[in-house]
Amino acid sequence: ERHRQVVERLLESGAAYKCSCTPDEIEAMRERARREGKAPRYDGTCRKKAPGEIPENMPFVVRFKTPDQGSTLIEDQVQGRITIANDPLDDLILLRSDGSPTYMLSVVVDDHDMGVTHVIRGDDHSTNAARQKLIYEALGWEVPVFAHIPLIHGADGAKLSKRHGALGVEAYRAMGYLPEALRNYLVRLGWSHGNDEVISTAQMIEWFGLEAVGKAPARFDFAKLENLNGIYIREMEDEALLGAFIDALPFLDNGPERLEALDGEMRARLLRAMPGLKARAKTLNDLVAASRFLFASRPLHIETKAAKALDDAARIHLAGLYQMLEEVEEWTPGNIESTVRAFASAKDLKFGKVAQPLRSALTGSSVSPGIFDVLYALGRSESLARIADQAQTS
Repeated sequence: ERHRQVVERLLESGAAYKCSCTPDEIEAMRERARREGKAPRYDGTCRKKAPGEIPENMPFVVRFKTPDQGSTLIEDQVQGRITIANDPLDDLILLRSDGSPTYMLSVVVDDHDMGVTHVIRGDDHSTNAARQKLIYEALGWEVPVFAHIPLIHGADGAKLSKRHGALGVEAYRAMGYLPEALRNYLVRLGWSHGNDEVISTAQMIEWFGLEAVGKAPARFDFAKLENLNGIYIREMEDEALLGAFIDALPFLDNGPERLEALDGEMRARLLRAMPGLKARAKTLNDLVAASRFLFASRPLHIETKAAKALDDAARIHLAGLYQMLEEVEEWTPGNIESTVRAFASAKDLKFGKVAQPLRSALTGSSVSPGIFDVLYALGRSESLARIADQAQTS
């Protein structure tokens, strides 16, 4: 009803008119324009008719009477002054034959009624700004401030598509990106604050201004997003990161299985392991993969490469190390490290000769966080049990 009232006002002022041209007639107009080398458009047939010339029982649409001369000026807060010729704009439809409003009318009326002061959108809408400004002016309403920001392109410079990463927010959650990191990355696409790269949400709110938005299209680069996400992961407090990790598990690769196995003890292991886990992680999925050893059940499956480190000599050394670690009363990173190094020194072994078999026994893999981090995270009881599974007494 509100939109119809506005259209009636435009009709009364002569800024709009009824059009009874049929679809076939309009298509004929467009075809004629194509033959003449002109842009296909409505030719204004009904614009020339007097208001009473269209019978009441004949279907009609309501068109806006776009000025056929001159140009419309937009003082854009990003692009600067934009001048758009009126002639090519066509007499756009405001109200369809069924009485429903079109987008162009709805957005002007709705924005006005809601008190919208700034319209910030992609620069592919700059022509729409000219059309909408003309409607605002015809109604005598204050025109909002327009700001048309450049579109985002892929890393190859082509228009962003799904193959570049034009995905829904839920897809980025499933890929293991933190909300704070994604916000930071997105705000830096086409906007800057000096040389600052890592920008908190509070800083974004304080610093953001249209004057710092660039005119050139920004490029979406997954490598840069991953690097930034890694910074956020490493700088986040362990307890907060653990909470974000657990919240995201239902959406991550192998996350639901991890969530199902998450009890009080496993949560404590994860928290103890977090300093080592986050050191190399760039996404929450990396944390899932790196924490696999914490969730593994005994006896561990030993990967082929890790099994090579568990020869007979290594298993005998594990038995000796087991005895020394069993004597450690306070299971702290410092006590663990001093005990393992003391064992290596007593046996005149290079540290790697002790650490690699120990890693294989504790994780089943040849790659893991630091070995002292692993021992501390697993806890005294689980660490000794896993070492005993692979140790050889003679």
